[in-house]
Formats: sequence, structure tokens, C-alpha cells
Amino acid sequence: MFDQVQPAPPDAILGITEAFNRDANPAKINLSVGVYKDATGKTPVLASVKAAEERILKTEATKNYAPIDGAPQYAAVVQRMLFGDGAAIVAEKRAATAHTPGGTGALRVAGDLLNRVKPGATLWMSEPTWPNHPQIFQAAGLKTASYPYFDAAKNTLAWDAMLAAIKAIPTGDILLLHGCCHNPTGADPTPQQWKAIGDVVQERQLLPLVDFAYQGFAIGLREDAACLQAFLRPGVELMVASSFSKNFGLYNERVGALTLVANSAEAAVAVQSQVKSVIRCNYSNPPAHGGAIVSTILADAALAAQWEKELITMRTRIADMRQLFVETLAQKGVKKDMTFIARQNGMFSFSGLNKDQVERLKKEYAIYIVGSGRINVAGMTRDNMPILCDAIATVMK
Repeated sequence: MFDQVQPAPPDAILGITEAFNRDANPAKINLSVGVYKDATGKTPVLASVKAAEERILKTEATKNYAPIDGAPQYAAVVQRMLFGDGAAIVAEKRAATAHTPGGTGALRVAGDLLNRVKPGATLWMSEPTWPNHPQIFQAAGLKTASYPYFDAAKNTLAWDAMLAAIKAIPTGDILLLHGCCHNPTGADPTPQQWKAIGDVVQERQLLPLVDFAYQGFAIGLREDAACLQAFLRPGVELMVASSFSKNFGLYNERVGALTLVANSAEAAVAVQSQVKSVIRCNYSNPPAHGGAIVSTILADAALAAQWEKELITMRTRIADMRQLFVETLAQKGVKKDMTFIARQNGMFSFSGLNKDQVERLKKEYAIYIVGSGRINVAGMTRDNMPILCDAIATVMK
């Protein structure tokens, strides 16, 4: 049977990193995969993470299985991160959280759950969106469709078209939204626009699913979570797929969560039982170590303060690289107005580079960018910026 199997195409993003790793050019630059890099071009282990791991190793007494939906203390810190201290939905036990293998695992569990409890519903995602979104939900058996999101001519959110499209989504369908730091465009709704989306969701009785992978990477922890507040209103149910890969630098620990908000504590218990059933026939129970790191840090005031300072450092460095990128491109003679890049949030930006330009950057300069022109600003450093901008200026002529 295996002799008849044809090779699958490389992943749209991770496949680029594989090609980058094979490239022998010592000046190569990887701006494809979404990982944070510091000023030296390395993806660091946070000091707060190291301190938590040392504490875990000293006190850990067992390697027994974690519960199907993860440890209760992990669920508690996740809900506090999402909804803040003293949130009514937490006190009323209307929120239920499952520890998943990364944000991707949370999205797949959500997809399997939705296919089970909302058969026939369509999941609507932004155009463009993270390339893995369609694959995840189609693999889970869901019907998918898209709504307009980005105005490439103006390099802004296509707000009027987006809102009009959401207003036309059939009642009962699922609306997938990026909580902040939209991947791939970096363009986010304002707080007022989030409220307007919440109004439509409530009116149309849609189910919002928020992919919340970058909390703290846009403006701040609580400011970035403002998107969720738009949906915490009577009669609105909510799903949140969150991740600690970026804001804790725990990429290879696969630390994520799926949080559901129901209209009653009884409904939350019922739907969580379905989540556990979905998990049991998939990966059975989550990996414990990464969740223990997050729980240890967020339960300790000193460690939590140290982590927040490190998060601010990461967020500030990305913002600084955005500004430096815009300035350096202008210095290198790029006539196109690129200032929109400095106004966007998070790691990613739609650069406006086309496929031919992206291909030239790879072949002629060993600079690796996603074919759509999406760039990972966090992969830029002060050292590689002149080389990068020289190359981009050349291919844009």
C-alpha cells in the first residue's frame, strides 16, 4: 500500500523553515515561521521559565497521567488570564477550560466538538487567515467559508466589508476571529469595532470562536483581552483557543487551552464532558510539564512580575523592529509608503511583496518569507536589518 502513496506538499510555513535549514548561505535570514527572536537572533528561554522549572524539578513527586482536561490549577490561571481577576463568568462557573497541546490542539478539539454538537453549521474565517486554519477545521469535518478582512490597497482592516459580511452570516454558524495580532496581516479591530462585532454576534446568534495566540504581544495583557469582553453578554456563548507558546516562549512544550463560556454552570459541565470525550479519543490527556510552568509562574507574585517584564521586553523589541524596518527601507530608497507596518500589531505583517519578489529574495539573497508576503518582524535584528532592507529595496525596483 505504501508504495502507491504520493509525497504530500510541504507545509506552507514550516516547509520554508526546512528549506532555510538546508541553505548553506551564512547570511541567510528566516522571516517565515512565527517564533520570537531576541536581539541576537535567538529564541530565548525566559528567566522566569527557568526559575519555575527549577522549582518544579525540586518538588515534582510523580509522572502520573494528568486529567483528560488538565489540572484544575492550570484551568484557573488560564481563565484569570483571559477574563481578569474576579470575573463574573468564573465565579458563576460558566467557564470551562481544557488543557490542550498548544493553540493548534485547542483549535482541533474545538473543530471536533463543533462537528459533534453543531452538525451542518459552517465555520467562517477571515480572508486572509493563518494557513493552517482551513486545514484544521476541514480535517475536523466542518464546512468552512470566509469573510473579507484586509484591504490590501490601503493596508488596513476592511472594516465596512467585514461587518457587512458578518451581518449576513446565517444564524447558528460559527465565527472564527483572531483575538489580537491578526495572523498574517497584523491589522486588528479597535475596541469600538469589537463591540460592534459583539452586537452582530448577539443579534445573529452566532457562536464566536476566538483564536487567541498572542495575548500580551499587541498592547498589553488586559488591553489585548478586551476583544473577549465584547462577547461576555447575556445569551452569547463563546469559545477561546489560547496559547502560551509566544507570550511564555514555550514553543516546544505545546501549552494551550480551549475555554468555553456557557449560559449556565449546568451547560458548562455538559459541554465540558463532550470536550473530554473528544480529547479521550484523540490524545487522551495533555502533556503536563508546560502547563506546570505556566501555573507555577502565574501563581507566584514575584515570578509573575518577572514574566510580565520579560513579556514587555519582547513586545517592545517587536515594535522597535517595526519602526526601524520602516525607517531603513526609506533610507534604502524604497519610495512606497511602508509606514503601515509600524501601525500593525504583533509578530506579523503583510509586507505587500508579491510572489515573484518573495522568490527572488529566497534565490538571490537567502531571505525566506511566506509566499503571501507575510513577514515575521520578530525575526529582524539591528544586525540583519541593513542586509534585509537592501535586498527588499532591490526586488521592489
